[in-house]
Amino acid sequence: MFIGYFTERPYQDQESGYFGSTGRDIADLGISNREYNPRLGSDLYNRYLDEKVYAEEMGFDGVMLNEHHSPPFCMGGVVNVEAAILSRITQRVKIVILGNVLPIWEDPLWLAEELAEIDMISRGRLVTGWVRRTGRESVAHNAQAPFNWERFQEAHDLVLAAWTKPGPFRWEGEHYNYRYVNPWAKTYQQPHPQIWIPGVMSRNTVKWAAEHRYPYVMLATELEPTKNSYDYYTDVAKENGYEAGTQHRSYLFKVHVDETEELADQAARKYVEGPSNPFLEGNQGIVRPYLQNLPGMTSRTNLLPTVTSFTQSAARGRQVAHQEATGKDGSQVPEDYSSYESQKERMSIITGTPKTVIPKIRHVLEYLRPGSIFFWDGDGAMDHDDAMRSLRLMGEEIIPATREMAKEFDLKGPFEMDTKTNEPIEEGEAIPAGGQ
Repeated sequence: MFIGYFTERPYQDQESGYFGSTGRDIADLGISNREYNPRLGSDLYNRYLDEKVYAEEMGFDGVMLNEHHSPPFCMGGVVNVEAAILSRITQRVKIVILGNVLPIWEDPLWLAEELAEIDMISRGRLVTGWVRRTGRESVAHNAQAPFNWERFQEAHDLVLAAWTKPGPFRWEGEHYNYRYVNPWAKTYQQPHPQIWIPGVMSRNTVKWAAEHRYPYVMLATELEPTKNSYDYYTDVAKENGYEAGTQHRSYLFKVHVDETEELADQAARKYVEGPSNPFLEGNQGIVRPYLQNLPGMTSRTNLLPTVTSFTQSAARGRQVAHQEATGKDGSQVPEDYSSYESQKERMSIITGTPKTVIPKIRHVLEYLRPGSIFFWDGDGAMDHDDAMRSLRLMGEEIIPATREMAKEFDLKGPFEMDTKTNEPIEEGEAIPAGGQ
């Protein structure tokens, strides 16, 4: 099994109200950067890099980075810079980018060069992933929403061609045209690094990932609809002539472990009540549906069962939109569903001491059978001490126990089983990347 660590790297500023339960409602693309403090940002970037170095020391197999544009809940607007730094200051962990927002790139060839350099500097530790992202990123970077899916697929094909096809050659596509493709940079891993695809709701993306035999990473979705989404991947795999295994399934879930149950509850409350991340239930994030799902961007009907996990955020967004338009209250979102207590009961967040956390992780592994997982921690209003306590305990108790459970359930990750051939990868053998 592959075990990774993730945090959104939120912008935390108590004076400006981007911190804890004292913060204010912050809607999508609704805040001016006049409030941004670059000195505080500097401290936070360095803090999050330090935590990832410590995650390597504690035995994680990888550290995940993601990318968003213009919201305070994620500082990863230029994720490849962070990945490049980690490629030099870490020694062993995989650097998992999940992922670059392909449709907003006007020059995917440049992206191919950036990622190849990261893979070379890290000596082959890059795992690259690409996302379509939401209307937030399209608006922030002036990308045409109706061409989001087309641009995603063509940019993917161009990057792979730049990595694997000898140049120079021409590229004449629907959205990208190059007279000369011959990047003087090739990936350390041949023919290219592994590619994993994260997502939440789109059946189109799951289908596309299964057709390419790419591992699909479900992002903090509830257990039953997540299992149903994996089943859909399995069905598409059968239609394409292969059997999907645990190496094709990955899961990100919220886990915080602490020295006592009281400390765990205190930290986890800060987690869900922190800076406005609309992907964290119960905090102050507000999703404006008309920005999240721009017309023509995604199918409104071809969605995964996991869409139910986001109905509460959408309802709150409709409420805000109604208030903006009429000055009156709209339909209210049930507070109990997104409360910390409800999330803990539904295992939307897993928190406690190692003794109480390990059985819950066992339930997740046995029910979903993923070959790779990411513990999402250190987020919201958690401070550095909160994150470091949890990382230490994960290294001492959670990771060893998780590895034993993975052996018991025969959960093989994509560095143990080739996702293209479904053949075992021997220890010390070069990882086949073709088709991944």
